[in-house]
Amino acid sequence: MSDAPLIPLFDVQLEQRHIDAVADTLRSGWLTMGPRTQEFERVFAEHLDCKHAIALANCTAALHLAYLAAGVGPGDEVVVPAITFVATAAAARYCGAEPVFADVKGAHDLGIDPEDVSRRITDRTKAVCAVHYGGYAADLAALRSICEDAGVALIEDAAHSPSATPLGDSRKLGTHGQSGCFSFFSNKVLSCGEGGLLATNDDGVADQVRSLRSHAMTTGTWDRHRGHAPGYDVVDVGYNYRMDEPRAALLTARLTGLEDDIATRRRLVHRYRSMLADVEGVTVPYEDAEVDVSSCYVMPVIVDDHELRDPLRQLMLDERRVQTSVLYPALHELSAYAGSTGELPHSEFVGRAELTLPLFPTLSEDDQDRVVSALAEGMRSLERAGSASRG
Repeated sequence: MSDAPLIPLFDVQLEQRHIDAVADTLRSGWLTMGPRTQEFERVFAEHLDCKHAIALANCTAALHLAYLAAGVGPGDEVVVPAITFVATAAAARYCGAEPVFADVKGAHDLGIDPEDVSRRITDRTKAVCAVHYGGYAADLAALRSICEDAGVALIEDAAHSPSATPLGDSRKLGTHGQSGCFSFFSNKVLSCGEGGLLATNDDGVADQVRSLRSHAMTTGTWDRHRGHAPGYDVVDVGYNYRMDEPRAALLTARLTGLEDDIATRRRLVHRYRSMLADVEGVTVPYEDAEVDVSSCYVMPVIVDDHELRDPLRQLMLDERRVQTSVLYPALHELSAYAGSTGELPHSEFVGRAELTLPLFPTLSEDDQDRVVSALAEGMRSLERAGSASRG
């Protein structure tokens, strides 16, 4: 066991102005959805160049409301990638629908495969969800064409992508489909602990989502507090999916540094890619040019011999004090979704072989060197052990 300090998978460091924004909100006496939430919605919509940005409790809520606004209901289907966080699929079940899993492209691109999506669309399909894995754009042009031909909605799970674009297209991810869903969870590129947002250019979708996020009430607490309405009606079955004011204030304060943070992430990813190019037994997904338009949420690598992935993770932690993670196991191999689809060979391999390395803006080059050294030495150690056992 090394006595070196732990290199964490991610790290959050708040500046004094971030803390002050939250403290000012607490002192204001107004904590539930109100003027600071409205301000964050305004500045994030401007950031995306999008008509509507609707702050929510989390990205899962955004996915749920995006599916509902697309008309997803009991007996329907939503096509989702098998490599994603479970919320992408679970939100379809919230609507009474079933997720249909499509394969990803492979170890070189962990996004959903449009050709497999096309094969899985039926007359029950109401939506396709494109997950921008790690902040790298899914194949939106192909997916949009498939959805238009089938007459179904394209929803973007942009949880990893608060400021990213496809190659050759300046429009930000989350603004290409009917709705885009963002996450501000603690380890995300732009974070506040718990939080989410739905972006859309569709006025009807925006009206429905704004209503449903707050119990489908015709007025909110802030409106009534200011005397704009004496009471309210309830016009549908809604939800408590509101964002509160301290989180909105924190996000507004942190948004001003987002582009600098992402630029640092891109630099670190390019450096990782350069150092990993000579490490045998691992594949680094995506291309250099894609890094330059990605939000670089995570640093994924694929261990070519997937059976080495888990022992490699243990070695890196025990011997070199480097945290790693898995993003993600294939959903159709989890208990709640088992048996819901046939074989998805690329997703099954990626789910067993993907390894996520530490990545955050304050990661030092010395620590980055330690990470790559731990990975390379761990691979050599495991390969020697394998050769000895075979011999």
